[in-house]
Amino acid sequence: RLGVVSPRSCLSPPRPCRLLASAPVGLYVIFASLQVLDTKDLQVFKVTVNGQDAKFVFGEKHSFKGTPLEITLPFELKAIVEISFESSPKSSALQWFTPEQTSGKKHPFLFSQCQATHCRAIFPCQDTPAVKLTYYAEISVPKELVALMSANRDGEMPDPEDSSRKIYCFSQNVPIPCYLIALVVGALESRKIGPRTLVWAEKELVDKSAYEFAEAEAMLKTAEDLAGPYVWGQYDLLVLPPSFPYGGMENPCLTFVTPTLLAGDRSLSNVIAHEISHSWTGNLVTNKTWEHFWLNEGHTVYLERRIGGQLFGEQFRHFQALGGWRELQNTINTLGDKNPVSNLVPNLSEVDPDVAYSSVPYEKGFALLFYLEQLLGGPDVFIGFLKAYIQQFAYKSIVTEDWKKFLYSYFKDKAKESDLGSFSSADLKEMSSHQLIEFLALLLLEAPLPVSHVQRMQQVYDFNAINNSEIRFRWLRLCIKSKWEEAIPLALKMATDQGRLKFTRPLFRDLYGFDKCRDLAVKTFLEHRASMHPVTSMLVGKDLKQDQ
Repeated sequence: RLGVVSPRSCLSPPRPCRLLASAPVGLYVIFASLQVLDTKDLQVFKVTVNGQDAKFVFGEKHSFKGTPLEITLPFELKAIVEISFESSPKSSALQWFTPEQTSGKKHPFLFSQCQATHCRAIFPCQDTPAVKLTYYAEISVPKELVALMSANRDGEMPDPEDSSRKIYCFSQNVPIPCYLIALVVGALESRKIGPRTLVWAEKELVDKSAYEFAEAEAMLKTAEDLAGPYVWGQYDLLVLPPSFPYGGMENPCLTFVTPTLLAGDRSLSNVIAHEISHSWTGNLVTNKTWEHFWLNEGHTVYLERRIGGQLFGEQFRHFQALGGWRELQNTINTLGDKNPVSNLVPNLSEVDPDVAYSSVPYEKGFALLFYLEQLLGGPDVFIGFLKAYIQQFAYKSIVTEDWKKFLYSYFKDKAKESDLGSFSSADLKEMSSHQLIEFLALLLLEAPLPVSHVQRMQQVYDFNAINNSEIRFRWLRLCIKSKWEEAIPLALKMATDQGRLKFTRPLFRDLYGFDKCRDLAVKTFLEHRASMHPVTSMLVGKDLKQDQ
């Protein structure tokens, strides 16, 4: 972990700063003779290891990844590495404001934005979400200004080196990835809006902000009911200048938000619910690489909307989901449905995560989870999964395969044989024919059901008695894919009683793929071939390896 980060920051282009790094049990344990850290547009003046000068070199510069800093260690050891460095005035992680650019017009202002890979533009670090660290910091600023970080405030003191400045102290004891390290300095005031929440802003906006975000504690309590205890202590909000590029940023202990949320009627508070939700999904359970960004954002949108449903009603949640689906459609139309970044898990090799950013991980991720909620038992059941998922992977960084394995493990008993007795004909009573068609089509997208399940479906729902060809076609395909031998003659009959390619060809393909009836499928086809349309005869013949 990053045990100590103590940049001697100031509100002019940065002067040399000091970084002291250490590992989870107190010191930075390095079991190698070479340590490589990410940097971007940094000057490094000196590196010491356990107080002794160490050799360092920069590697080859990459277009958006920056430049690796390679530190040679004297030998394999437990080491305290201290780096004297300076960030660039044009750092991609920092925005500096002159007094004229602020609301108050009297003092300069600074804020950082490290997601996705910009922390390296502030100080040398392992700038990947796969690595989590704790940190503490001492920030020196002019005494008329306030410094805040994504950490708990540990007090302030005069700067012993400069009487016109003061030092603010911070500690973050919950391990976080580097992209969640954040800093702001400005003429800030605060208002208390809850037992663990202050809202911070320039004087001109602070009261308006306090009114707008007064629901934060209710959202926090609702999130805790849904996802488990809030482990971060303080939850503050900071309203930034208008140039902040996002709606919000989930920096631990201090959510950054845009002033465009200040509607005056609390109507845009869903963004706060979103950032609060990140305290569990994203900050506590984190995507290991940016290809798996949907793990952060899809789960956070899901939890955000569950909070909205609890506070404002289930119809509100569904209305938000509808709007999100429309947003996803617009994004796919803009990107193109063949664009690789429209994938839920895209390949980002040599792709800047900032360039790949879109609503896809948010809304496609949510759509998957919303679908699973409906498939696996409804909101009450699925929130149990989400809470267990957070408990399982808290403080870790994971990939989609980890999530998938846990999902399958959690719901492994979802369709036990003992559960089959709970189904009744009333289940489908209110369904229209179109809904039944869609229901069976969705089942066909899943892995084949056990034979006992389709047998129970027939016993309860009597699909064999339905004459609707669209329903009957999907039902028989479902039975054959489950290898229910009693369905073979029914499927053969439908495949030959009519000649519509939409029905005949898939049925024959499924029958041919069922080893116990392959020969019978071929025999039946040959017997009926002469009465088939020439196109049907040709295509089914190809499927069954009976080309003439």
